[in-house]
Amino acid sequence: MASVTSNPSAPSTLAPPGAGRLTLRIEPPRKWLELRLKELWTYRELLYFFVWRDVKIRYKQTAIGVAWVIVQPLLTMLVATLFFGKLAKLPSQGLPYSVFCFAAIVPWTYFATSLTAVTSVMVENQRVITKVYFPRLALPVSAAFSSLVDFGIGLVVLLIYTFAYHIRPAWTLLLLPLFLLLAIFTVLGIGLWLSALNALYRDVKYLTPFLVQFWMLASPVYYSSSMVPERYRWVYGLNPMAGVIDGFRWALTGTGQPPSSSLIASVGIVLLGVLGGLFFFNRMEGSIADRV
Repeated sequence: MASVTSNPSAPSTLAPPGAGRLTLRIEPPRKWLELRLKELWTYRELLYFFVWRDVKIRYKQTAIGVAWVIVQPLLTMLVATLFFGKLAKLPSQGLPYSVFCFAAIVPWTYFATSLTAVTSVMVENQRVITKVYFPRLALPVSAAFSSLVDFGIGLVVLLIYTFAYHIRPAWTLLLLPLFLLLAIFTVLGIGLWLSALNALYRDVKYLTPFLVQFWMLASPVYYSSSMVPERYRWVYGLNPMAGVIDGFRWALTGTGQPPSSSLIASVGIVLLGVLGGLFFFNRMEGSIADRV
């Protein structure tokens, strides 16, 4: 049986202090195509925490709480019905004007609220950004998702309101999630640009309310897109919220023509906006932590 002996003169094989430890080096993306979307999935629990935190903070110490989600669109709808439906007598595609208007206000409220939240989310979380590492993309994504809670409540109220007018949704209601998905991507496509720019130039947050107000006037919230001449319909579709709002009305009530050329243009613009926003946000990620 072989024996094992030790040689006192042999050099020591003890590892130096710190050897064998893993070193994690965090660097900003160096390539335009390095989007790190897989990393966002790895931090999905943190994303859920951000969403839940935003929902809780939004209605903390409010007098009527979640009821604001119902009161605000209802009041907006009543005022619009009085001035645009009764006085101006704008066409409403054969629907009661209040239903016609309410079906647009619900998705538009989600878009306006989410875009404002996404724009300011990097500045509002500056202490978190400068102290701990996590995918910065989680912040604008969580801001876009947190408003879905308000949207869900508003959608339930809208469905009840349409049933009160004896409007029964057809099979087109099954397509409603697709138009909601288009609205989410619209928020992210524009919001990724604005959130990164707002972290670098703080006056962007003052521009955002004006942008939202102008965008609402350019969208078929209070009027029908059928008032736009047919030859300019595809140009009008470059506004992605036009496709979202028309799609919501059609899917919810089953009346009118389904959006066609305008919707194709809207989808194309949204895809370009999301891809461009992801590239720009990732390129600016390294400087955001220093400038925020």
